[in-house]
Parts: sequence; structure tokens; C-alpha cells
Amino acid sequence: MKHGLTVKEVLTAIVVLVVITAVAIPMWRTHQLRVHRQDAMDALRAIQAAEDVYFGKHARYADEAQLRASAPKALSAKARSPRGYYLLTVEKSADELTYSAVARVIPLEAEAADTRCVELRIDQNGRRFAADADGVDRSADCWH
Repeated sequence: MKHGLTVKEVLTAIVVLVVITAVAIPMWRTHQLRVHRQDAMDALRAIQAAEDVYFGKHARYADEAQLRASAPKALSAKARSPRGYYLLTVEKSADELTYSAVARVIPLEAEAADTRCVELRIDQNGRRFAADADGVDRSADCWH
């Protein structure tokens, strides 16, 4: 009775491991990007809720400084999303009756960078927009 593995069995095991790895790595990367994008979406929704409250009290929308003062959880002092993957800004119109909350991805190392959903935004009407690194509209892809 022989003990041990044959070359054929070892090669089969290696092939199986390579195939599993080839499938798992892209799936993990996609999952990571979705988690990062959810960070931006949550932050933008928090800003939207804070803007709605501010508008109810003042009949106008807040700028970033006013929003920080009235709702510190909506926009942190560093203007970053809760997990720190996006920079947050609020752009309001001169008449203070419209705004756009913007989340821009913070560039990471090249292989981890999200080039598909570089910028996400939401306005006072709840309209959602997104753009990739080339400025192409990716709203349907990024806001899932």
C-alpha cells in the first residue's frame, strides 16, 4: 500500500486553486467597491436629511459651514464620508434655494482606485447623479 500523492493529483489541486482564486479576487474587489460606494451614499443621504431640516427652519439651504454647525453628524469637520473613502462638499445656488451634495472618491493606490464611480451627487429634489473618471454619466451603475 502506497502513501502520498501522485503528480497528477498535485497538479489537479493546483489548477483548482488557481481557478478559485481567479474567480474570487474579482468578486472580492467588486464587493469592496460596493462597500466604498455605500459609504458615499450614506453620507449624501445624511447631508440631504440635514439640508431638509435646515430648510424647514430657515427657508433656505445651508452651505457647508452652516451644515456643520447645525448637524455635525451630517458633515464632519474634515468633510469626509464616515469610513473616509470620499470627500464631501455642498454646493448651493446664489439664491440658496437649491443645493448639490457631492462625494468625490479619495484616490487610493492605483490598483484599488474606483474609476467607475468617481463622483456621486444628490440634489435638493433627491435626484441622484454619478460620473466615472472620464466624466461619463454612470448614475444607473453607481446608485444601485
